[in-house]
Amino acid sequence: MIPRHRQFADADDTHMKHQNLYPVANRCRLVVLLIMLAGLGGCVSAGSNPDPLENFNRSIHNFNDSADRRVLKPLAQGYRALTPDPLERGIRNVFSNLDDPQVFLNQLLQGKPGLALSDLGRFLVNSTVGIGGLFDVASTMGLEKHQEDFGQTFARWGFGRGAYLVIPFWGPSNPRDGIGDILGSYTFPPRYLDDVPTRNVIYGLSVINRRANLLDAENIVSGDRYIFFREAYLQRREFLINDGEVEDDFLDDDF
Repeated sequence: MIPRHRQFADADDTHMKHQNLYPVANRCRLVVLLIMLAGLGGCVSAGSNPDPLENFNRSIHNFNDSADRRVLKPLAQGYRALTPDPLERGIRNVFSNLDDPQVFLNQLLQGKPGLALSDLGRFLVNSTVGIGGLFDVASTMGLEKHQEDFGQTFARWGFGRGAYLVIPFWGPSNPRDGIGDILGSYTFPPRYLDDVPTRNVIYGLSVINRRANLLDAENIVSGDRYIFFREAYLQRREFLINDGEVEDDFLDDDF
């Protein structure tokens, strides 16, 4: 699951009303990740057990799964039911567009200037002609959507992933990707909006939108849910890190 952000309702508490929840959530995740990184993150190498914390991870997975079923999934289902398909598609395009600054920066950090320029052009076109990304004009112009983040960049630089971790209210991760996610949050343009309630609404909508995009994928989940999500996450990350050049036999495994 991904952390949820909501507007502050207590008008008497001026400080809390004007405080942004996202950096607070990031600091909490950073503390957890640094503790795990210091203790176990560096001990996992290729060929060793990627999940030495399975008992701990399973308990967090069960907690996240329960919270998702009770809160986030119903919200996502309601959002999909009430939102017209064209509007839902437009909102999905907007958040995809807001991800492109991170993609552009990480393309540069990975030494891919040509792709970086393509991603920058995609962001500029969709932000202007595409009305803030509501319409994906760039794809019709041949500017392909890419997926790059700081976790992938760290992997390209030779940093090991560390132990597999399931983080409360966040989900599957590892020290490398978790710290990368925190850095990536600073490339998300709405973070710098001065109006805090508006910023929190955008964060909350991004969470619900992402969860709604995953509703159809639940049909392929089978067997032990913990193992399914762990293997799907690990193989998906390897796929992205290697730009798709990886053998994927996940769907052939028997859970």
